[in-house]
Amino acid sequence: MLDIDLIKQVPKVTLHDHLDGGVRPATVLELSGPIGHELPADNAEDLGTWFFQSADSGSLVRYLETFDHTIAVMQTADNLARVAREFVEDMVADGVVYAETRWAPEQHLTEGLTLQGAIDAVQSGLDDGMAAARSAGKFIQVNQLITGMRHTATSREIAELAVANRDRGVAGFDIAGAEAGYPPTRHLDAFDHLRRNNAYFTIHAGEAFGLPSIWEALQLCGAHRLGHGVRIIDDIEFDADGTPRLGLLASYVRNQRVPLEMAPSSNVQTGAAESIAAHPIGALTDLRFRVTVNCDNRLMSATTMSREFALLSEAFDQSLAEVKWYTLNAAKSAFWPFDQRLAMIEDVIKPGFAAHGA
Repeated sequence: MLDIDLIKQVPKVTLHDHLDGGVRPATVLELSGPIGHELPADNAEDLGTWFFQSADSGSLVRYLETFDHTIAVMQTADNLARVAREFVEDMVADGVVYAETRWAPEQHLTEGLTLQGAIDAVQSGLDDGMAAARSAGKFIQVNQLITGMRHTATSREIAELAVANRDRGVAGFDIAGAEAGYPPTRHLDAFDHLRRNNAYFTIHAGEAFGLPSIWEALQLCGAHRLGHGVRIIDDIEFDADGTPRLGLLASYVRNQRVPLEMAPSSNVQTGAAESIAAHPIGALTDLRFRVTVNCDNRLMSATTMSREFALLSEAFDQSLAEVKWYTLNAAKSAFWPFDQRLAMIEDVIKPGFAAHGA
């Protein structure tokens, strides 16, 4: 296994990190008191353990219950700004230089915030966090991905807000929620609005549901990236000698360099992979798909970007060269203007790895 302290020192990029899935346990505990929200533990250490064990229980009901507690304390402008600011601080501490944090504004309106007000609050926190980091000599860029939920009818409105705020920190749009029974094609009007306005979007697909989910996200909806995309492995057969045979969809995904936003620990928790060692990311990396590594929900998976890379290095005997490859994949796939991405790659990422011999 690569030393996790070494991994922390090299620059990293994350594209799939839920804001409400990465709140600090201590923050959940502190913010729950004034609103009278009851928690399953009364100290930060035990609360963090409860989040992980609940998400790792194999019960979808318990997994979803964890978000009830984080979302409950993210209903005011001040609290949203704080969580967003701490997101940036945690990214900096882990050596992340670019991040996209996704969240669903419609889930944060119970205390009177408007959708735009919630977006503004998160951006305020991100701006404060980035300003503090840069004052300390740390490069960091964090953008928002605002999310519509598959089971609601607000996706068009959220898509319109993504377009309206794209020059104010919102890099793109996402659709999330249960895949089975809620195909992305239910939200074609949202995707049509985004395409007509040359906006970027990713779709959760190919995690809980299989190849049809991936095909719809790409060919009917026009997604630029796939949230997870783990089940693309189902379209690849391996001969007895290990020779891969790619189906038409897998070939399309690889040929078009469709970015796969994979989150190994989270994928194991949700049952999309049996273990880290059995995760399709190993084979997809060998086949040179556009694989990226992400945390998904840092709180629920008790993880960081550095830990995810350490686990992959142990499972697949990977070195810093693979960490650099994943990082460059993510940097190239970010919903950020080309000039800024190129400057980050040439001035931050490549020198950062070169300093450690990669």
